[in-house]
Amino acid sequence: MAVGAVVLREGKILLVKRAKAPQKDTWAIPGGSVKLGETLQAAAERETREETGLEIEAKAPFHTFDLIEKDAQGKILFHYVIVDLHADYRSGNIQPADDVSDAGWFGPEEIQNIKTSASTRGLLRKLAFLK
Repeated sequence: MAVGAVVLREGKILLVKRAKAPQKDTWAIPGGSVKLGETLQAAAERETREETGLEIEAKAPFHTFDLIEKDAQGKILFHYVIVDLHADYRSGNIQPADDVSDAGWFGPEEIQNIKTSASTRGLLRKLAFLK
């Protein structure tokens, strides 16, 4: 099980560039695995803090999907059930760390020119950041 944090601020969304598999070198919302005994909200807050240095307050679930990544022979490498939660920005300045190579705030125009996964594009369409 994994979570993502959908953090909007001043008409922009927080995205991170993944430095590791799955989805290496693609932009996505911050997030990661839920630890045993951790709530979805606590996991989204922790993962966002670890990846970006930002403090957020995670809210209700917004979007749920499966992420299944296979190798060239069709063998399943990863299978995550991901729950994305709305989240409010609280404080901090972006400082990419942990398993991301970059992070930033993106408006709808900027998103058109970055590499995202199909699942991230689906979420961005749901939020009207992509057509």
